[in-house]
Amino acid sequence: MVIKHTPILYSFRRCPYAIRARLTLVVSKINVEIREILLRDKPTDFINSSKSKTVPCLVDGEKIIDESLEIMLWALNQNDPESWLDMPNEGYEIINLIENEFKPYLDKTKYSSRYPEEDFEENRNRATNILRELDNFQRGKYFFGNKVSLCDVAIFPFVRQFAFINIDWFHEKKWKNLSRWLSSFLESEMFVICQKKYTKWEPGNALVYFP
Repeated sequence: MVIKHTPILYSFRRCPYAIRARLTLVVSKINVEIREILLRDKPTDFINSSKSKTVPCLVDGEKIIDESLEIMLWALNQNDPESWLDMPNEGYEIINLIENEFKPYLDKTKYSSRYPEEDFEENRNRATNILRELDNFQRGKYFFGNKVSLCDVAIFPFVRQFAFINIDWFHEKKWKNLSRWLSSFLESEMFVICQKKYTKWEPGNALVYFP
């Protein structure tokens, strides 16, 4: 595979959407120039590139990919050495469930002070109920057996974020599969690489490559 230029990835270390994009770049072994930004202090180059004005945003020459799942597919369609794309259509249904139903409950739990009109316990319970369904659905070490798929990686950062609101409370739920599944990612080499800390990008900085 010949790349005439190095794509640019605007990223923010803690953002779950950026995490899943970076994890995919790690496994696909596609190098990018990484630009770590602060969402409260967005650089002009990023604002001019990203329609959504949020991370991750990948600039590949004239092509701009502004959605994390699309970045994952962009990378895996170039190189998918561990066959993450080899999963049933149910995988995309689970991704959609997490993004569109679970994520709002996650936000209202993690950032409950922003939603004073919302019931914290109710939102946490609704999020937990969705995860309980997935815990019962899981068909092996990972969601579709004993091999990681796109589904696992795409939803992991959101489950992680929810778990770490109160990790003791999370483990008290006595999941059949989910605690073990979560730990397998947290302890993985690709997650360690993914979560390397970078200094804030400024125009004129020396290029920094990822992974």
